[in-house]
Amino acid sequence: MDTLTEYLRMGLEDLAADVAHARRREELGRLALLCFCEIRPWARRAEEEHLAAKASAMSAQSVPTSRNAFLKRMDALITELEQACERAGLLESAADLRRARSV
Repeated sequence: MDTLTEYLRMGLEDLAADVAHARRREELGRLALLCFCEIRPWARRAEEEHLAAKASAMSAQSVPTSRNAFLKRMDALITELEQACERAGLLESAADLRRARSV
């Protein structure tokens, strides 16, 4: 992912911080909003097709029946976001996402 523009890198860094904060606080509504309105569009602009598809699938699938089920799905998406951060050289952001998932 060396071809990311500075704008996309900064957007990813901000997005990772927002997601990590919402995940630590278990703000399910905020996580859902970030997934559809922020992660998916960013991933499409950055040509991160796998991440974009995963975010779209989260929005299209049936609503999980429990808080834990939703967080499990979200954690899988966050793992993809971590990997995007690592590819972009945003190792601190990736580590922050990892820590947020482990709370």
